[in-house]
Amino acid sequence: MQPSDASNSPEQESQNTPVLSLDQFLPYQLNFLAEEVSRSFSRIYADQFGISIPEWRVVAILGQSGTVTAKAIGLRSTMHKTKVSRAITALEDRGFVARQANSQDLRESFIELTESGKAMYRELVPQALGFNALLKSTLTENEQTVLETAFKRLHKASETFRTK
Repeated sequence: MQPSDASNSPEQESQNTPVLSLDQFLPYQLNFLAEEVSRSFSRIYADQFGISIPEWRVVAILGQSGTVTAKAIGLRSTMHKTKVSRAITALEDRGFVARQANSQDLRESFIELTESGKAMYRELVPQALGFNALLKSTLTENEQTVLETAFKRLHKASETFRTK
């Protein structure tokens, strides 16, 4: 076989293929930062109440929204329904949430914080707000404004891309 007839070697192909640098890939950067920040804050509620990140998200949503369905929690948190279900079950087993069947649709339940869940939420909210303030304090007021504007634009763009 003539060299000119040979197909490209793996080395040649890899030289012609663009490389994705994750450190420069915005979706990766956003996800990495979100996970890193989430893990940092999780130390607070994990140490005090032994709850996981998904469980905290459920508690936070219920604390803000009141009684909602698991589906609504999934939509608000962007967690998969299996993860939401496991978090709700774990919280229910420890007495932090209660379920009530939906009489209009027996396939779903309404989830709400119990009194102990509300007490946990009330204890964690000031710590969450303090953590948020600490994060924001690393940015100037102008940087905070720019960041909020960028988040809004990226969110809107993401919604647009998803519907195409």
